Amino acid sequence: MNISIDIQMACSSEEAPDEDSMQRWVGAALRDERETAELSVRIVDEQESAALNHQYRGKAGPTNVLSFPFDAVTPEPLPILGDLVICAPVVVREAQQQNKTIEAHWAHMTVHGVLHLLGYDHVGDTDAEVMEVLETNIMLAMNFPAPYEFDQQL
Repeated sequence: MNISIDIQMACSSEEAPDEDSMQRWVGAALRDERETAELSVRIVDEQESAALNHQYRGKAGPTNVLSFPFDAVTPEPLPILGDLVICAPVVVREAQQQNKTIEAHWAHMTVHGVLHLLGYDHVGDTDAEVMEVLETNIMLAMNFPAPYEFDQQL
């Protein structure tokens, strides 16, 4: 698998993952869906996250991850997946609130964002269930705990 990630550190965060971790998590999310992929990951503060969340989703306040799939019409298919914007302070705060390790939550937010870039969504109940089961299986395969609580065994 050939993955090219442009990581942009737009804020200072000691908890931000290194490039090797990001490569591993993106690769796990891509599984067999893409042999070659290019994406940008921008790690931001709450102010930038809130501004983007308001501009593109019409929602107030910062959010953990925003996904911007590449959707240009090109003569030939390109390996570009799109862009992820991950808010470092929100990821750290959520990890603490959810009693998860910061690494596990960074991995989950990266996997979650990449799945959105691949076209998965969680707007409806059925789509949410499909995406959550997929996220859980990917996280478990990387030896992280399940990111969601389920009523039944997977």
